[in-house]
Amino acid sequence: MGKKVTVVGAGFYGSTTAQRLAEYDVFDTVVLTDIIDGKPEGLALDLNQSRSIEGYETKVIGATTGTDGSGYEVISGSDIVIITAGLPRKPGMSRMDLLEVNAKIVRGVAENVAKYAPEAVIIVVSNPLDEMTALTQIASQFPKNRVMGQAGMLDTARFTHFVAEELNVPVASVKTLTLGSHGDTMVPVPSQCTVDGKPLSEVLDADKIESLVDRTRKGGAEVVALLKTGSAFYAPSAAAARMARAVAEDSGAVMPVCAWVDGDYGISGVYLGVNAEIGATGVRKVVETPLTDSELAGLKEAAEAVRAKQGDVANL
Repeated sequence: MGKKVTVVGAGFYGSTTAQRLAEYDVFDTVVLTDIIDGKPEGLALDLNQSRSIEGYETKVIGATTGTDGSGYEVISGSDIVIITAGLPRKPGMSRMDLLEVNAKIVRGVAENVAKYAPEAVIIVVSNPLDEMTALTQIASQFPKNRVMGQAGMLDTARFTHFVAEELNVPVASVKTLTLGSHGDTMVPVPSQCTVDGKPLSEVLDADKIESLVDRTRKGGAEVVALLKTGSAFYAPSAAAARMARAVAEDSGAVMPVCAWVDGDYGISGVYLGVNAEIGATGVRKVVETPLTDSELAGLKEAAEAVRAKQGDVANL
C-alpha cells in the first residue's frame, strides 16, 4: 500500500523534513504545502530533480494553500501529517511568546487536516510545542493517540551531542533521555543516561552533568542566538522525520515524544514529553521509565506547568 505523508509549512524546518522523508524512499508521495504562493511547488520541483542523484523514487508534490482552506485537497489520504506551520523564534523570544499568533495558524491547519485526511496520524512541531500539540488534538478532534508532538527526540539528541563532545566519545556510545516539556520545565533523566553502558554519574561529576542539562534545556535558544534570523531545523527535522518513519513502518520503536498521558507516572489528562511506543496508530502506549524521586518530582512539576498553559489554548 502506497504511503503518503504531508508536511505543512515549507520553511527551513518543513522543507528539510520533506527532503529527509523523500530520501528514506519508504513513501510513495511526500506533499509539501505553504501559504507563500509558488514556494512549495518550487521546492518540490527542486527535490524531484535530485531523485536520480540520491537514488529514490518518492515523488514530492508542492501545493500552495490559502488561509481559507483552499488547496488542502492535495493532502487527502495522507497517512501522516507533520505540522511545521507558524512563526519561528527570534533572538530573545521564548517559545511561549509565539503562543497566540501560532495558535490561530495551527488551529486552521488542524481543522483542514481533519477535513481532508481524517485517518492521519499528526505530528506537531510548531512552538510552543506542548501547547500546540494539545490545541491540534482539540481542533482536529482526533483520538489522542493519533496526535503527538516532536520534542523529546530533539532534546535527547542535543543532550547526547553535548555529553559526547564533553567526553570526546562517539555519539553512538551515549544514551540519554529527556522528559517533561519542550522548554523551561524539561526534565533530563541522568539516571537513565549511559556512556558505553556505564551510568553517566560514573563518568561525569554532578556539576558537569547539571551544566550539560542546563545547556540542553536552552539548546534551541543557543541556536537561535547564533543564527539571528531563524531557529534550528537540521536536528529538529531529523527527529520529526524519524517519528514519521516509525509510524509509516508500524515499527513499535520507543521514542521520547509529546504524548497524551493518562495515568502513567501518576499523571493524568495532559500532553507531556514521555517515552512512547510508536506505530501505525500513532502512540501505541506510553512506556514508563524508572525515575529517581527527584526526576519524578520534576516530571510532575512539568505536567502541572504544561497543564495550566494547555488549559488556555482551548480558547485560542
